[in-house]
Amino acid sequence: MTSSWECERHGPVPPLRTWAGVNAELVEQAARSADVPLWCPLPLLPGWSVTGLALAGDERVGARATALALAGPCPLGGPADMVLVAEEPGTGLGGRLAGTDALDPGSVAQGPPDAKIEVAGHPTALWRCESAPDRVAFAGEAGGVWWWAVLWPPASELLLIEDLEIHDLRQEQHAGLVLPFGAPTFRLGG
Repeated sequence: MTSSWECERHGPVPPLRTWAGVNAELVEQAARSADVPLWCPLPLLPGWSVTGLALAGDERVGARATALALAGPCPLGGPADMVLVAEEPGTGLGGRLAGTDALDPGSVAQGPPDAKIEVAGHPTALWRCESAPDRVAFAGEAGGVWWWAVLWPPASELLLIEDLEIHDLRQEQHAGLVLPFGAPTFRLGG
């Protein structure tokens, strides 16, 4: 008998909670209660909005992973989705969203990075990692945890050459921040 959540393939895992609709109050509550960063590009790119939120964890151990979903225009035309994940090693949320069975991003940091993004005021390297064919995933380390950027469609990886600045919504200066919210995403599952 155990009170932990079990995965047939990975063993004990933190439970995943997703929300069908997301609003400012929910994002603020998640930011206050998360043990890992809640990453968000600030300012948002033109035409982009927040479309979903997921937390992996429970009241006993806190959120071991966060995911913030965003949607907007793809640089090559059409719609695009981006999910930014922060997770403790071994959690597996980033791998799940990337469309793999991996708990961690694997052999990243092999060779030069594929992208560099400013995260929490520091230039941070990202490496392309395994993903399902309908998306592209990048991973690196920031704030002492894995961070992932998963994008749909694969051509939306061009967003990473934009002047993105990723911030942790848990930081006090972001309290009360007004974000645009869009239609709920299906990218987080749940």
